Amino acid sequence: MIKILANDGIHPSGEDLLEKAGFEVDTKNISKDELPNQLNSYDVLLVRSATKVRADLMDKAPNLKMIGRGGVGMDNIDVEYAKSKNIEVFNTPKASSQSVAELVIAHLLCIARSLYISNAQMPSKGDVEFKSLKKVVGKNGFELQGKTMGIFGSGRIGKATAQKAIALGMNVVFYNRKKTSGVLDISFNNNLNIDSLKYEFSSVSLDEFFKKADVISLHVPAVEKPLIGQDEISKMKDGVILINCARGGVVDESALASALDNGKVAYAGIDVFDKEPPVDMTILKKKNVSLSPHIGGSTKEAQERIGIELAEKIISFFKK
Repeated sequence: MIKILANDGIHPSGEDLLEKAGFEVDTKNISKDELPNQLNSYDVLLVRSATKVRADLMDKAPNLKMIGRGGVGMDNIDVEYAKSKNIEVFNTPKASSQSVAELVIAHLLCIARSLYISNAQMPSKGDVEFKSLKKVVGKNGFELQGKTMGIFGSGRIGKATAQKAIALGMNVVFYNRKKTSGVLDISFNNNLNIDSLKYEFSSVSLDEFFKKADVISLHVPAVEKPLIGQDEISKMKDGVILINCARGGVVDESALASALDNGKVAYAGIDVFDKEPPVDMTILKKKNVSLSPHIGGSTKEAQERIGIELAEKIISFFKK
């Protein structure tokens, strides 16, 4: 029987699919120190972001045939080394797109209406400072309709974010190093007599992108050095809003902190950090930042889709 270790857990729907297909699923979490001693008894290892799968761990598991990453980014897995050992590596790129895109919009709405300020201060000051809080929170409010959302990266999550921005009445521009173009199919889950809207798009140059975007949302994989640093920020509009729900390290946090201080970047929405947990608290203490602790794919719906997608790929691999 094929044995699967879901070291960072798996949704019950995915576990059920695997067990019905005849696989043995173990959902216990084995510590970093013990994993090298126990992994050899498994054929498949499933992880999220917590478990790191490096060459030394794979060398301890000659029976390992598959490594699955629940989520998109695979920077916690030595993918090339796995391939050299004929270990199949896969992720779940479709499962969390909507959840991450909705988090981008959540950060943007929190910024537009200063909800991150009122949520923090109303519990302690709402009774005696209600009117002053109303002035502080209300004076900087702005509408999203008519603003331009810049989507940096036009993969699944970038396109899902664009769909939601368009639904809010925003203009959308894309930047992609491959100069992609295409048609967004914007669907509706309601009783309107509209199946979908078609939105044609094409990516623009980076300079044009920075000039047009009032809001920039990053949707790129992990990189060795930041894509957004002091030079890139200097080319953006004054008072731009920068949102990163992609990967930590994509933005130079020191450069962003300086830009938040001098007003070049008016606000930031940040879900991911260079180091997690953050070791430098500078960004976390800024008053013009909406924060979340890397929860882009952390919704009930996304977790179920991730579990099912993991299960389906494993079943397909072993049943072919």
